Amino acid sequence: MRIGEAAKLRILELCKERRITVNRLSTICGITQSTLNNIVSGRNQSITLSTLQKICDGLDISILDFFQSDLFCVIEQEIK
Repeated sequence: MRIGEAAKLRILELCKERRITVNRLSTICGITQSTLNNIVSGRNQSITLSTLQKICDGLDISILDFFQSDLFCVIEQEIK
């Protein structure tokens, strides 16, 4: 799994845990709906640290909390 896929799955996982939609998260964290939808749909395979920080702020978690998931234990090497 690549980092973009893991981040996408983690965002969806956290939204499900909090019982909020992706669109609601975009409102909470101040990210445009299209940007967040592109991330969780896989159209955008990368996420900036700035965007990730906004998502974490909206979810009231730290970036460390975001990465505390088994999803990030199986990341493929991007450069071979």
